[in-house]
Amino acid sequence: MDLSESISRKIAAKYGVKRYYTKEEDLLNDPEVNAVYIATPNYLHVQQSIAAAEHGKHILCEKPLALTVEDCEEIVASSRRNGVKLQVGFMMRFHACHQEALRIIKQGLIGRPVMGRAQLTCWYPEIPGAWRQDPKMGGGGSLMDMGIHCIDLLRMLLGEVEEVSAFTDTVVFSYPVEDTSIVTLRFDNEAYGVVDNFFNIPDAAAQNRLEVYGTKGCILADGTIGQESAGKMKVYLQEEERGYEAAQRREAAGIQIREISPTPVNMYRAEVEHFIKCIQEDLEPINSGYEALKNQKIVLAAYESSSKRKRIKVNL
Repeated sequence: MDLSESISRKIAAKYGVKRYYTKEEDLLNDPEVNAVYIATPNYLHVQQSIAAAEHGKHILCEKPLALTVEDCEEIVASSRRNGVKLQVGFMMRFHACHQEALRIIKQGLIGRPVMGRAQLTCWYPEIPGAWRQDPKMGGGGSLMDMGIHCIDLLRMLLGEVEEVSAFTDTVVFSYPVEDTSIVTLRFDNEAYGVVDNFFNIPDAAAQNRLEVYGTKGCILADGTIGQESAGKMKVYLQEEERGYEAAQRREAAGIQIREISPTPVNMYRAEVEHFIKCIQEDLEPINSGYEALKNQKIVLAAYESSSKRKRIKVNL
């Protein structure tokens, strides 16, 4: 479905789809449509998601789920009330390296996690008419667009967030959303996190790193945070305990380095396959509307922190 009939017709022909639409109501009234993927500008998500739920369609909605906590809650409530699955587009959870990092953490290989960092940056200059640069349509800049992915990923690996402190600003470009954001997170297990997102760093300079540090080692991944199923990851593990006497003798404990190379997966395909499985087997998506609601609470608390120059507690 697209407002342009020519685009809808072209895509339908390309993929052999038997019908196409230019109006939402025609798509939603089609009894053969079981589910919808909503990839419109952020401000439209609440209206379209609720309409889909009320027509009994399962929903895969792009992130953020909506611009406000209240709208996110309304979408979640509508999906539950109408008995449809609601999944949100946090596809980075499905990256093979990120899934492997989760397994390593759960197995306790790096000990107790104490700090995590997720970075996603790019070059995004002024573009006339770009909805992501309009706060009324996108809800924010680098933090809302990219930081929410990083926050979701650290939540998957480290647990729930209870407090945030943030700085956001527009320091290079002139659009009315931030091109610079840094958020610090305090998790309820007393681990800390850092999320840094910039629209003003060249793509070639962006490392898009994931780092998780624990009491027995760390996980370092380069280039895994982004739209590509790429990147590489290493795990550094301490092979023996460093006690007081060893430290006095200045004896370094052995360090084991493992390069982790899981079979790559297409994150978007994996996300869609998970969505289908949840529909067929009546499962709750791992990136559910409820998880998206938590992410939105954290992001909005970060904006509040930046505005008020104070730490903000988050009630998830």
